[in-house]
Amino acid sequence: MGNSISPHLESAQKTGVCSLCGKGLSEVPPQLFRLGASLRTLDLSNNRIKVLPSAVGGFTSLKSLTLTSNHLGSLPSELSQLKKLEILAVDKNGLKTLPTGLFTNLTHLKNLSLSSNQLTAFPESLGALRHLDAIDLADNKIRTLPGSVGDLQVVELNMNRNQIASLPDSLARCTRLKVLRIEENCLPLEAVTPQLLKESSISLLAVEGNLFDIKQLRETEGYDQYMARFTATKKKFT
Repeated sequence: MGNSISPHLESAQKTGVCSLCGKGLSEVPPQLFRLGASLRTLDLSNNRIKVLPSAVGGFTSLKSLTLTSNHLGSLPSELSQLKKLEILAVDKNGLKTLPTGLFTNLTHLKNLSLSSNQLTAFPESLGALRHLDAIDLADNKIRTLPGSVGDLQVVELNMNRNQIASLPDSLARCTRLKVLRIEENCLPLEAVTPQLLKESSISLLAVEGNLFDIKQLRETEGYDQYMARFTATKKKFT
């Protein structure tokens, strides 16, 4: 393993960028941690890593961390020390819970992707992150969205393929939320309220695969207002 990754580590010392994607790693190489605060981008995706060592907290200049497609069952609380982190991707792992207070100090986070895990709860503290643009929690086991989602500053929220049966009224308060993906959940028609359709900023509402068909949604109060936003947005990009 040492010989195959040595050139990558040497390059990372100069550039601050390290990609060890698809190297067959079963653990994070200990020598990687010598890079410390000089590392800005780290990609460990498509390996077989089961544990992310607490020493990851030493990468205090890290802006992008990609851990997609590994065997992680948990994350260390020391991740919260990466105060400059802007992108965190831990898709396709085995996460069931997240450390308490994980996002408290990640105030620069812009993109969070935790799809295809085993998470059962929506991280409530995300509402405090002012720079967060996109959250992907698709393909988990989340059953409810807390009222605190109304504090989110995101532009896109992806909750496809979870177990959500209702939507909080506070979603309509998300002034920057343009795209809400909530396909293949357990939503009844009444979950999509007139308030959400009329008062929100959502211009793309993806709800296919729930307990109603789109024809029924078209007859819901407020659907015309939603379609006006959808059409206006579409015209901007055509």
